[in-house]
Amino acid sequence: MLVIELNKENFEKEVNNSQMPVLIDFWASWCGPCKMMSPVIDEIANETQETLKVCNVDDELELARKFNIMSIPTFVAIKEGKVIGTTVGVQTKQQILDLLK
Repeated sequence: MLVIELNKENFEKEVNNSQMPVLIDFWASWCGPCKMMSPVIDEIANETQETLKVCNVDDELELARKFNIMSIPTFVAIKEGKVIGTTVGVQTKQQILDLLK
């Protein structure tokens, strides 16, 4: 499993230039629902062998604003530089996987 912390410097390379669909987890360390989702996200990463991208909204306000993040956790799926799905709050593993389809 590989998790990459997104920031404004690596966003273009890690998201827009990715050959594979990308799942971004917008979170914060103080967020209870974000902590609840952590094992689900780890499970998805281990099962799919995909690289997950995470964005701490406290550290990367600019990226959070770019995606109009109003609540966390927010999961955004991107393919070929375009948002293909978004969901907010605690989700099941299948709901998260469905974003990438």
